[in-house]
Amino acid sequence: MHYGWVIVAVGGFVLFSCLGLARFAYTMILPAMRTGLSLSYDRMGIISTANFIGYLTAVILSPFLIRSFLPRLTIASALLLISLCMFGISTASSFWVVAVLYSLTGLGTGFANIPMMVMVTYWFRSKQRGKAAGLMIAGNGLAIIFCGQLIPLLNQRYGSSGWRMAWMALAAISLMIAAAAALLLRSRPSDVGLEPMGRPEPVQIDGLKPRNRPDAGSIIVRLGILYLVFGVTFMVYGTFIVATMIGDYGLSEKQAGFYWSWVGFFSLFSGVGFGVLSDRIGRSRGLALVFAIQTAAYLLVGLKLGSIWLMASIVLYGLSVFAIPAIMAAAVGDYLGFSRASTAFAIITIFFAIGQAVGPGAAGFIAAATGGFTTAYRTASLFTAGAAVLAVTLPATADSG
Repeated sequence: MHYGWVIVAVGGFVLFSCLGLARFAYTMILPAMRTGLSLSYDRMGIISTANFIGYLTAVILSPFLIRSFLPRLTIASALLLISLCMFGISTASSFWVVAVLYSLTGLGTGFANIPMMVMVTYWFRSKQRGKAAGLMIAGNGLAIIFCGQLIPLLNQRYGSSGWRMAWMALAAISLMIAAAAALLLRSRPSDVGLEPMGRPEPVQIDGLKPRNRPDAGSIIVRLGILYLVFGVTFMVYGTFIVATMIGDYGLSEKQAGFYWSWVGFFSLFSGVGFGVLSDRIGRSRGLALVFAIQTAAYLLVGLKLGSIWLMASIVLYGLSVFAIPAIMAAAVGDYLGFSRASTAFAIITIFFAIGQAVGPGAAGFIAAATGGFTTAYRTASLFTAGAAVLAVTLPATADSG
């Protein structure tokens, strides 16, 4: 077995921790944590935004850090930081302490996620990148399923302290994954005497622009805008949908957790399914299709048509939620080449991180002003519809014709 698949497996657990536990668990913990700390929705939105500001900072610094330190060391250290911060949040009693610690958690998320996704370009050639990135991103879905089942049980058993026990449990898991990453990850195939996985492609002189390769600056800007829209919209839904199910649809926390687990289940097929599809039909068409599906998901919940359409929205969101990162990780390598993949992915992720920083905070203020999130979901659907149109304008890669 090629060691690249070990990288994918460990990478799945890395994303399970740095994104699934450190970020998406917040959606499940939010209602009980809001009650326990007597926080308003706009303050909970600010806490979420603080996390994304930390993530944005990490994204800006990641290219320099990757050049100075081995990705394996960077990832393991980042997971350790996440674990310590989540332990700290479990004992916090004030808004500002939680906001600071969660911003540092975001910093750790960026320092773990960016090097991990860039490693896909190092370990896999073009025809395998979408599949590899998608399989790795499935770790997010497993974490959503896990949190959707664990957190309601902890709240039921420990009452008002349940959210604290949840952060503590997630911190302990992240600590174990940090140790596994330090032991098993390898930064590049050459570290273990291997070539990247997949059939060799036509030799190109690194640093020169092949005849079919589009202008790098234009591609980075367009990919960045698409990633910005994804960042703005997907975490509005991902942060507040559980609160919406409880507040607007009258579901219990246990029912909402069960439905949130559906997101995790369907998202298992999201990254790998659309990653493989984009390997076949091209990154442009793959991105356009995903944004179209997300538009339907946001519009269905934004129109508040009833429980059946809420379920349809959850299924569509789950099927598409992790497809964009998988396609983006493959696209930067296809469009910009091996040597520029790390810097290019970091640049477009800055756009993504800015979107994440703006989205939940803005949605929290909209909810405080309007008494709900329907306006925020409708606005998100307009953004993703525009992104679907923009994605169609991307040129075909050499591999997709």
